[in-house]
Amino acid sequence: MKNLLIILFLLFGISSFAQEKLSLEQCYSLAETNYPKAKQSELVKEQSALNSEIIKTRKYPKIDLDAQATYQSDVIHFPIDNPGILIDLPNKDQYKATLTLNQLIYGGGTIDAAIEEENAKSLTQLQKVNVALYQLKPNINQLYFSVLLLQEKKALLLAKQKQINEKLKEIKAGIKYGAVLPSSDAVLAAELLKVEQQLTYIESSRKNLIQSLEKYLGTNISDQTVFEYPEISSSLSATLNRPELELFDLQKSQIDNSASLLKKNRIPKLYGFAQGGYGNPGINPMDNSFQSFYIVGLKLNWNVLDWEKTKKQTQALEINKQIIDSELEEFELKTNMMVEQQSLEIKKYDEFIKSDQTIIDLRKEILKTSESQLKNGVITSSDYVEKLTDLYEAQTNLKTHQIQRLLAQANYKVIQGI
Repeated sequence: MKNLLIILFLLFGISSFAQEKLSLEQCYSLAETNYPKAKQSELVKEQSALNSEIIKTRKYPKIDLDAQATYQSDVIHFPIDNPGILIDLPNKDQYKATLTLNQLIYGGGTIDAAIEEENAKSLTQLQKVNVALYQLKPNINQLYFSVLLLQEKKALLLAKQKQINEKLKEIKAGIKYGAVLPSSDAVLAAELLKVEQQLTYIESSRKNLIQSLEKYLGTNISDQTVFEYPEISSSLSATLNRPELELFDLQKSQIDNSASLLKKNRIPKLYGFAQGGYGNPGINPMDNSFQSFYIVGLKLNWNVLDWEKTKKQTQALEINKQIIDSELEEFELKTNMMVEQQSLEIKKYDEFIKSDQTIIDLRKEILKTSESQLKNGVITSSDYVEKLTDLYEAQTNLKTHQIQRLLAQANYKVIQGI
């Protein structure tokens, strides 16, 4: 029973103190789901579905109900002057109610073309949302790696704090036995206070950065969350795979669909119609009584001459495609320049990291010598703290350059779209 309680306590302890982890990819995913812009995707789909249903209603019969009552100042007269012939003149007050049905029989494919155009618009709008969400990644990268850097600086400071505390115990023991000057511990105590200030500053900066990151992710990040080192491939690619490229293609496809619709709007259209009514007079204007009537027939509609309106609209669409091609060329030029810049940044940090490691090795040797000299009273505590700080700064520079290199790699991937 006792062993069981111990196991339960250990399991509870592990689950209670386990730290949450957050990866860069998780940040991307959360932003794509929770950022306010992401809500537009479903709205665009819903709007497009409604517009398509509206377009389809053109296939259905159109039914109009009309009713009117009129009074006119004069009516038709017949030039017959014969008392033996009586012709009733139409009434000056007339009444009519009609129900008219129009049905498109042949539309030249305009409805299907309009639906295709609407689908093309929808895909373009959806891709614009994807592009906007993708363009959040550089901001997320900057915040993520800034937090990661502070996380590493904190770890180095804690290690420095631990080392100073251990050295402080040795110094106090030396003071107690008269081997070290009485004021030697004051330098180390002051350095500990300085480290605590730095830790406070780091914690405050970390909270501010995380609050900004939370705005993009749409979720809360706990203080205990550990930011993971991303695994970023060191291989560089020369191929662009940005969502903007697909957007340019979709925009041109939308223009093609609009041009197709323009051409089909010029095709003759055939309608069937039927009208039923009740009025006074009816179809016979000489019958001054209420009567019902109906008319059925076919109607052909063809805009024979549009004064080259369609031709000019098509030319305008072609110019739009040329503008898009120009924007695409500009985008590829700027993007490739940014890729080259990030490639140089990565190479620069590679060189920094090599020299940083050499500097750290040298600083460790110097500190090791200083520890021995401090024990033997050859140098003061101030000299030792200076050498310890030099090592800390060298280690901080290494971590900074390593994380800056990771940031450059992450930005490289974002710029390339890989």
